Amino acid sequence: MNPKTPEAVADGEKTTDSTTGKATAGTDRVTAENTEQRDQDETGPGAGAPDDRTADTDADDTDAAADDLDDADDADEASSGRLAAASAAVVSAGLGVVALTGAWSGRVAAERETLIGQIKTSSGGSAAQQINEIYGDAWHATALVNGLFGLLALLVGTYVLVRPAFGAPARQPQAGWVRAVARGGIALGALGVLISVAMYFDLIVALPTTAG
Repeated sequence: MNPKTPEAVADGEKTTDSTTGKATAGTDRVTAENTEQRDQDETGPGAGAPDDRTADTDADDTDAAADDLDDADDADEASSGRLAAASAAVVSAGLGVVALTGAWSGRVAAERETLIGQIKTSSGGSAAQQINEIYGDAWHATALVNGLFGLLALLVGTYVLVRPAFGAPARQPQAGWVRAVARGGIALGALGVLISVAMYFDLIVALPTTAG
């Protein structure tokens, strides 16, 4: 029996173990490389970089929010403009009514002129002078105040009608009732001005005169 056989067998086992170890190490390295390659394929080369689509989405959301705010501001401005036009139309009609019926300011002005006339004629004066100072001036003061109200009604009503023609065009046309009320205010104001002018120059009702 060869005494070196066990050593040869041992060397063969060592050689086999070494070969097996190298093969196992090579297999593990290949498996690790395949795993890393598969991970890169799944995640892509830019996996660690920020997503551009997310940034674009955020920018779009910001722009949309800004557009919504601009639209809201435009809507508020348009609503305020319509409300101002409606209020002005009502004011025009009210001023026209005051121009025809008279106001407390006209009565105050007439009473003041009457008082001044009485003071002027207290020391004496002709009948015609007393009529003119006491009644005529008061009459004319009332006509003047009413005419001013009529003129204001004309101006405000005209402004309401011509305002849409100037500036930026409105998204919605002016309401029909606003134009109707403004036209009514213009008509009342014009009538009040005509009556006031006729009263001031004694064209409708003249002052009484004395005989002789």
